[in-house]
Amino acid sequence: MQTSPARDTFLDVVRTLAIVGVVVQHWAMPVLDHTGGQLTTGNALTTPGWWVVTWLSQVMPLVFFAGGAANLLSLRTAASAADWLARRVRRLLLPVLPLLAVWLVIPRLLRDLGAPEQPLAIAGAIAAQLLWFLAVYLLTVLATPLLAAAHRRWGLAVPLALACAAALVDVVRFDVFGPAGYVNAVFVWLAVHQLGFHYAEGRLGDLSRPGALTLAAAGFGATALLVVLGPYAASMIGMPGAPVSNMSPPAACLISLAIGQIGLALAARPALAGLTRRPVPRAALDWIGPRFMSVYLWHMPALVTVSGVAVLALDYATPAPGTLPWLLALPVWLALTGLVLVALLRVFGRFETRRPTGGDRIPAGQLAGAGLLASTGLLGLAANGFSATPGDGPVLWAGLVLVAYVLSTKAVRPVPVAPR
Repeated sequence: MQTSPARDTFLDVVRTLAIVGVVVQHWAMPVLDHTGGQLTTGNALTTPGWWVVTWLSQVMPLVFFAGGAANLLSLRTAASAADWLARRVRRLLLPVLPLLAVWLVIPRLLRDLGAPEQPLAIAGAIAAQLLWFLAVYLLTVLATPLLAAAHRRWGLAVPLALACAAALVDVVRFDVFGPAGYVNAVFVWLAVHQLGFHYAEGRLGDLSRPGALTLAAAGFGATALLVVLGPYAASMIGMPGAPVSNMSPPAACLISLAIGQIGLALAARPALAGLTRRPVPRAALDWIGPRFMSVYLWHMPALVTVSGVAVLALDYATPAPGTLPWLLALPVWLALTGLVLVALLRVFGRFETRRPTGGDRIPAGQLAGAGLLASTGLLGLAANGFSATPGDGPVLWAGLVLVAYVLSTKAVRPVPVAPR
């Protein structure tokens, strides 16, 4: 009988700090105002010089790195790849179902109550756009058994090949056909995910502190060269009105950024491990860990709720970023949004903490189809936003996700054909 491996507390801390970083950045970024019946939105990180913050606050590389390590460790203890895929796919999809149900109803209800159309459209887009992560992460999960086999055979050559493929895609994106860059949603994040395999096996985890700092310097140095000499933007998140985005679509420079961030995290590993021995950080890890996906899914609806009340109902306008009023208002804004998020998690977090189960043994091919179907639906929602109109596309996209979840829980059995 296979046993579960001891939890790697370093990965727990990295995942927790990453999700907290995502939440705080998204809550602190909006610059909002409501004048003449129109909601205007800006980004605090467009403030001159603030792009440097994004080299650390863009933590998606760490999320995929930690996910890669955790996926390889858990796959190796699973009874089979199909069993592992079934648990992973169900656990990823179940928490998103209540989010879809809410956002296919709430916009119409608010419109019927007289809410203005333009802010509703912005809210629906904001709530859906972050589903891109779940869509792409599902693809990395589906690819994990194959990538694990490739890792055993070719080792570091696998992330290197993926990085080279990402660089070639960027050449096509910038010189030939811009939309080709979206292929890097696969190559970039699979490359970073693959680096997590090397941590799980000790090649990165055993680095000394000087070695980790050297890795960080190499990663950030390469990123700086790519920004200075290449076509890449200085900001590691997408900025409104910017001619180039490193995130939409993902750019190859995110791989070198990931190496820099991983090096820093590994250098800080002893200090991070020390956090787990303190009661308050340990309690935070124990609470956030089982709710990781729920925190991610519901932190933007929490922002939408606070913004709607403050900006539309109370006529609040965000002070100029970096000014004293902005600095004084930010902790209050974060605290209020945090309270709303906690309330949402009390209602919807149970869908993730209650581990989904499936009685059937699901064929691997069916699970792969379910994952691809769900990824398609989630990408459709991320690209188009939610809508209150039942006949619109979002209902179709949400339906694909629901069908995918059902396929991950029940084996499709062939219909018997009566003999002639």
